[in-house]
Amino acid sequence: MEITNAVGATDMDYSKAQLSTEYSLALTKRAMKDTQELASQELQRMLPPSPYTFDVRV
Repeated sequence: MEITNAVGATDMDYSKAQLSTEYSLALTKRAMKDTQELASQELQRMLPPSPYTFDVRV
């Protein structure tokens, strides 16, 4: 009976660790996406306006 309890406890610990890792990875990806968007906005803000103007009519 102790072996089944130990196996069950190990499985629960593994599940908790896996969930924690997945959550941490999701937060990291979200932060990276936000940082990338901010960097893109700042880069566009720093660039001079384009000398080319296009008049596209559909």
